[in-house]
Amino acid sequence: MNWSQLLSSLRLPAKNDQPDQWRSAFEQDYDRIIFSHPFRRLQDKTQVHPLPVEDFVHTRLTHSLEVSSVGRSLGKGVGEKIIQRHASLSHFSLFDFGAIVAAASLAHDLGNPPFGHAGEEAISDFFIHHEEGKSLKPFVTDSEWADLTHFEGNAQGFRLLNQKPFGLNLTVATLGAFTKYPCPAYFPERDKSKRSQKKFGFFNSEKEIFSSVASELGLIQSGEAWCRHPLSYLVEAADDICYGIIDLEDGCRLGLVSEAETIELMASILRDQFNQEKLNRHIGLTGKLGVLRAMTINRLVDECVAVFLEEEQSILNGQFDKALTDVISSQKELKTISQISVEKIYRARSVVEIEASGHVVLPGLLQEFTSVGHALLQHRLTSKQKNLKYLLPEEICWAIEQAPENTYAMLRAVIDFVSGLTDRHALTLYRKINGV
Repeated sequence: MNWSQLLSSLRLPAKNDQPDQWRSAFEQDYDRIIFSHPFRRLQDKTQVHPLPVEDFVHTRLTHSLEVSSVGRSLGKGVGEKIIQRHASLSHFSLFDFGAIVAAASLAHDLGNPPFGHAGEEAISDFFIHHEEGKSLKPFVTDSEWADLTHFEGNAQGFRLLNQKPFGLNLTVATLGAFTKYPCPAYFPERDKSKRSQKKFGFFNSEKEIFSSVASELGLIQSGEAWCRHPLSYLVEAADDICYGIIDLEDGCRLGLVSEAETIELMASILRDQFNQEKLNRHIGLTGKLGVLRAMTINRLVDECVAVFLEEEQSILNGQFDKALTDVISSQKELKTISQISVEKIYRARSVVEIEASGHVVLPGLLQEFTSVGHALLQHRLTSKQKNLKYLLPEEICWAIEQAPENTYAMLRAVIDFVSGLTDRHALTLYRKINGV
C-alpha cells in the first residue's frame, strides 16, 4: 500500500466538490460526524456504568470525544515522521493525519446499541434463541443470517455512515481508518489470530460499498477479507488507551477500585516519571486522578507512536496484524488494568443490572417491530401493528417500503431503529407498548 492513495480525500460516489479554503476534507468529515444525529444520541448510551447520582462518569459521547482527542495526537505524532520519510507526501501535513484519525475515532462507537456491549448480544440472541427471531431464517441467505445472529456495533457504525440517502458521505480515507475489521460476518476462513479478523466491519448490505472504498484506498485483499488501513491501528489504540485508563478512573470515583490501587496501577505505566511527592501536592481525588490520567495517556501515546513508526513497512505490506497496545512496552501493565477492570468494574452490580435489562428490552422491541415490518411487506397490518407503525420514524418506514418482499432489508431497517435508540428511550418505549 502507499500513503498517497491511503490518504485519498475522495467521497463516494465521486463528486466535484471543492473543499473549503479554511477546512480540509478530513476536517469536514469530523464536523459532519459531530453534528450528526447518531453522534448526539451517544449522550444517553451507556459506556460501562448507567448514570449514577453521586458523580458523573463517562457515556458513549464523552468517551468518543476523548478517544478522538487521543486519536488526533496519535495521528499527528505518526504523520510528522511519515511525511519526513516520504518525499511524495510533501503536499500533506501532520494535521491531515491527525484529522483523519480524529474523525474516525469520533465515529468509532456510532453503531453501538443501548445497554452497552450487552445490547449487541441481546440483538443477536433474538435471532438465535427467540422463536419469533428463529422463524425468520428461511427468508434470508446464509450470509444474511450470519449478520443477524452476530450483531456488531462496528459494522452498524459503517452502515450508519454510508446509509442512503441519510449517510454522511465521508472521505474514503476516514472510512478506511474507521474500519478496524475489514471482513464480513459470513467468513468461514476467518483467522482469529489476526486482530483485523477478530470481529467484522460491515454487513452484507454494505459489502459492495466497503469493496469500493478498499479499492480506492488500495487495501490488500485476500479472499473475503482485506488488510487494515494503517491509520485504523491508531484509532484502535486511542480506544484501547481511553477505555483502559478512563474506565479505571471511573471505577475509582465510584468506589469500585481503591484510590491506592488506582494510583499504583497508573504508576506502573509511568515508571520513573511517577513522583509521589509531586502527586501529594494535589488536594483531593479529582486533582490526583486528573494529573495521573494525563501523564499515563501521554506515555501510552508516545509508546504507540514509536511502535507504529518502527513497524511502518510491515503495516504497509499487510504483514503486521496486531493491536499496538499488545506490543508496546506497557502491554503487561495494561493487561493487569484490564483484568482488574473485569473483576471489579465490569461485574459491578449496577453494570450487571443494566445488561440484564437489555436482554429483556431489546428482544422485546425487536419482536414487536419485526412483526410490523413483516406485515408492511405483506400490506396486511392488524390494528395493533398500525399503531406500532406510527412509533417508527418516517425514514425507517420508507426503508422498509423501498424493499418489497426483501425480508433481510426489512430486518436491517428495524435493527437500525432499535439499535439507534438511547438507553432511556428503549426502556420507556418497551414499557409503553407492553402497558407497564
